[in-house]
Amino acid sequence: MPHPVVLCWSGGKDSALALDALLRDGRFSVVSLVTTVTREYDRISMHGVRRELLRAQAAALGMPLAEAEIPPGATNEQYESAMAAVLTPFREQGVDTVVFGDLFLTDIRAYRERQIAALGMNCTFPLWGLDTTQLAERFVRDRFRAVICCIDPNQLAPEFCGREFDEDFLNDLPPAVDPCGENGEFHTFVYDGPNFSTPLDVERGEIVNRDGFWYCDIMPYQPAAQCTPI
Repeated sequence: MPHPVVLCWSGGKDSALALDALLRDGRFSVVSLVTTVTREYDRISMHGVRRELLRAQAAALGMPLAEAEIPPGATNEQYESAMAAVLTPFREQGVDTVVFGDLFLTDIRAYRERQIAALGMNCTFPLWGLDTTQLAERFVRDRFRAVICCIDPNQLAPEFCGREFDEDFLNDLPPAVDPCGENGEFHTFVYDGPNFSTPLDVERGEIVNRDGFWYCDIMPYQPAAQCTPI
């Protein structure tokens, strides 16, 4: 029988690639996505994507979704408490493994392993150690589609915010920027891919600077109001 796991889901490309890897691997069964949401903003933490689009993603993927709510500016303790509240019921149901889409940051991996071990669970990292240039190119080649939803302007120009994650984007990245944004240079929102039953119908909204980061407000597509002939 496939081993049941939960996947920590940011809504971005690394999460989508991790899910794809799990679905291709017959050893695992994904019982739920788990996402951290900032309660007062009603958005995915750090990525700044609306909660309604997170839920639309999960529906298009045919996946259950569990949401760990945190306040703005949450401390590590608040984050860990929210995650524990969401993950503990899964452990009690016999799910003992949490999956992350991390690629190569050893300090982040060590932190996650400590955090999850404290809950009596294990971690697995299906993308760990893969070449990020090849991984980014595979994301595009396999017809995933994503928008850059958040930029750290200390590492990447704000003009990249709101762009499509495609071959042109990758070609335009400065050499010092990781093509998967693993160092926090940018974050993405995936709206289509091989595991989506249907693409999400979205549009780019306002691009704003908040708390030192640039965000593109990705919104459900709303067709312009039709005029009634008189």
